[in-house]
Amino acid sequence: MESLSCATSDGDRSRLAELLQQYDPFDEADRRCGNRAEQLVRLNRRSAERNCLPTHLTGSAWIVNREGDKVLLLHHAKLGRWLQPGGHADGDFNLLRVAWREAAEESGLLSIASIDPAVFDIDIHAIPSFRSEPEHEHCDVRFLFVADDAEPLVVNSESRGLQWVELAGLEAVTTERSVTRMRDKWLARRRAVTGP
Repeated sequence: MESLSCATSDGDRSRLAELLQQYDPFDEADRRCGNRAEQLVRLNRRSAERNCLPTHLTGSAWIVNREGDKVLLLHHAKLGRWLQPGGHADGDFNLLRVAWREAAEESGLLSIASIDPAVFDIDIHAIPSFRSEPEHEHCDVRFLFVADDAEPLVVNSESRGLQWVELAGLEAVTTERSVTRMRDKWLARRRAVTGP
């Protein structure tokens, strides 16, 4: 992922719009999120900025271990829920880079590598008001990564904990549909490659 240190550009915005147009949704709700995300990027040049309200882009990472049977989740300090690592784009339309950067910052993992540059999942969800920020929406574009689950994890101030979670027991940690949907997508993808 040598391009991760590059500055963002109009080219990044165009590439993101193309990735969103090529997105293969899982169901009708997923299709609606994909359509909204594509419109947001195409119609709003500021959509990657945090102060773009009521909706702005974020990038996050679905990180599986090398065996593909665990996912890395963090207990989000502000939201109080187990979620995948991710965060604000801060003006960067290269959301694959954003997702990788946020995952590295929030986990301390050095082994994170992209599995596929295509968009893995999209979710648009409400974020409650916090301090001076009003309630708004995150249009979260997710990408697929792999990392070594033997590598030590480093918790930062944005989370209360990090954990590799067995996919088979995910509901013991979270029933958040956007998270369980990514598990279902990942397992369907694995079955398509390896068979039942």
